[in-house]
Amino acid sequence: MMSEVSEVITNESKSHDYEREPVPMHLRKGWLSMSLVWIAIGIDLSAMFLGAELGAGMNLTDSLTATMIGSVILGIIGALCAYVGAKTGLSTAMISRFLFGNRGALIVSVVLGIFSLGWFGVQAGFFASNMQTAFLKLWNIDLSLGLLSFIGGMLMMSTAIWGYRSIERLSVWSVPLLVIFIGVAFYTAIHTQGTAAIWEPISAAPIPMGTAISLVIGIFIVGTILSPDIARWARTPKHAIIAAFIGFFVGNSFMTVIAIFLSRLMDTSDLTNIFIMLGLGLPAIIVLTLAQWTTNTNNLYSASLGFSVVFKRVPKKWITVIAGLIAILLAVLGIYDRFLSFLNVITMFVSPIGGIYTAEYLLVDRKKFTFEGLDRNKKWIIRSLVVWVAATFFAYMTTAAPDGFGLFQLTSVPALDAFICAFVVQWIVGKMMNRKG
Repeated sequence: MMSEVSEVITNESKSHDYEREPVPMHLRKGWLSMSLVWIAIGIDLSAMFLGAELGAGMNLTDSLTATMIGSVILGIIGALCAYVGAKTGLSTAMISRFLFGNRGALIVSVVLGIFSLGWFGVQAGFFASNMQTAFLKLWNIDLSLGLLSFIGGMLMMSTAIWGYRSIERLSVWSVPLLVIFIGVAFYTAIHTQGTAAIWEPISAAPIPMGTAISLVIGIFIVGTILSPDIARWARTPKHAIIAAFIGFFVGNSFMTVIAIFLSRLMDTSDLTNIFIMLGLGLPAIIVLTLAQWTTNTNNLYSASLGFSVVFKRVPKKWITVIAGLIAILLAVLGIYDRFLSFLNVITMFVSPIGGIYTAEYLLVDRKKFTFEGLDRNKKWIIRSLVVWVAATFFAYMTTAAPDGFGLFQLTSVPALDAFICAFVVQWIVGKMMNRKG
């Protein structure tokens, strides 16, 4: 009888993703496996294409410097956000209940869910566009973007349905494989082209250092804000901090640095074409697939965690399936064509949330961050909602037209501006309100 009960508990633990409660301590993970998850998320096509653009628009030293500075900043922000996730054991959407109230958090959860869904659709379209190019150049097969978006989206949805542990298993075997194939491409490029091209002066219009750092940070800062979704599985806060910093620093910089070298060696910023020019057609397909799969499945995972806070009676697996199908439809309809505008909008709204919860936990009132006290929480916490709106507007003012007003600049990275603004204002307002109370 006891063995049967034990088996039931074990099976339940394997299928349960703890989307509405803290992850139990006996199921928490070490820093190495979590680092691999974040590295896998960071290894994506957008980082590769950014590296190729930096390689074409900057000399080698400047492009590497911009990548390292931007990645260190991402690692620090990711570590701060991951610390809160590990201490509470809760997802970003659940943490928002401490900040905005039980009703106010529903708004935040919907926003997180919608933007994560949209980002899933954008990335699925990104995957389809590059896969279409690969099939056409390799085998002269012209597949429609809609079909490839559907196939890629279904593939990426498959792991998100089963939750964190499925994403972890995918990352553990895909990261080494990705590194091997990219390493082969790098070795082949040096062997065939030599190293002289690496140091050639750029022919394109130069990219300013500030702009380059902004691009490196902006491309992945939303991922750092959502890091509690992964960090809640950390064995200790120390494991979460180490894993997040390594994951965001290495994951964000690895593909970018490799792409910088490849673009300079091959004198083109078209990464798909680089692999094909090197005679690595099949590795190109594998890299394209795995890079987007490991990244995009986390977008849908975050979306499902956000909607799980709103639709409390619906099992998370069904939420993931329904949300995934909606996101795939967005990809098929061509949301990818609005990539830059969507990226600007999502950073305006999501980045302040990270600044708010890190400031509240680290500097204002960490005692209230207990799961047992959530049901007694206020329905609305107005001060945090006001800070969120103010920081979002601040990001709009620092975002260049046509997606923003472009009135002034703080760091030249609107997403980072929003995070800093929210952090400082939440800290000051929180301390003032506590003194009055």
